[in-house]
Amino acid sequence: MKRTLVSFDWAIKRLLRQKANFDILEGFLSELLMQEVKIQSLLESESNKTEEDDRYNQLDLLCENDREELIIIEVQYYSEVDYFQRMLFGTSKVITEYISAGEPYTQVRKVYSVNILYFDLGQGEDYLYRGSMEFNGLNYNDTLKLSSSQIRHFKRENPGELYPEYYLIKVNNFDDVAKNSLDEWIYYLKNSELPPKALGAKGLDKVEQRLKYDKMDATRKQEYDQHLKSLQVSKSMIETAKLEGRQEGRQEGRQEGRQEGNLENKLQVIFSSFREGIEIPLIAKIVSMTEEEVVKVLKNKGLL
Repeated sequence: MKRTLVSFDWAIKRLLRQKANFDILEGFLSELLMQEVKIQSLLESESNKTEEDDRYNQLDLLCENDREELIIIEVQYYSEVDYFQRMLFGTSKVITEYISAGEPYTQVRKVYSVNILYFDLGQGEDYLYRGSMEFNGLNYNDTLKLSSSQIRHFKRENPGELYPEYYLIKVNNFDDVAKNSLDEWIYYLKNSELPPKALGAKGLDKVEQRLKYDKMDATRKQEYDQHLKSLQVSKSMIETAKLEGRQEGRQEGRQEGRQEGNLENKLQVIFSSFREGIEIPLIAKIVSMTEEEVVKVLKNKGLL
């Protein structure tokens, strides 16, 4: 299959970290947050690693805008039952990392958590969700506002605006019909191509210019091809494990059989994935085991 543009998740690990490409990220974030975003710098967090072995880690990118607000961008392919708690932990960790001991609480930064998800999270038909804090009166059903002095100090009206905001883009729910400029970005996130009819989304013209597969050198192309191969293999392994697990459960017809079948499936996924060159952290995520458990299984098999 001919490739035109590289995928956003790969670009964010390699190309969008370059200052010359900040305007691409600025365009995407401006469309999503519905405000002009100017990236001041990329920041490092304890969770924000870029090593090859950590390409499926929790925090893909952390940046600071010109208002000293923090923006987390995470791309996630694999379903996790505790993903909502993971988002909360991520924003909480970033907040505490960027305030020094003894500083007043007025120095707590506003955080935006942007989550690009290629799996179905929760129950909902939409492809775009926003979560924010609000204080509602239990007796008079009013909404709590900031005081006049707080409004002057924080330049905001509601206390909830001081808290983290969460954005969930459930990419697979998008129907490929770009009805507005943000939809154009979501089309690219889903298909790694631009929509047929351009509506003028900010930053997408730069994607067309700078994120072309054919413009990369041979080394970059090889890295990207391996990235796509790893994704495809891991997705295939997950689907195979699910299918075989269901079949095993039906054949056994009892809880013990289902548990044994599930374990055997996991072992086969571990062995096959490792032979395909998939790193242990990703294998552990696929089979819902710890890295230590995966290493032990591989050692027992004589593969390590």
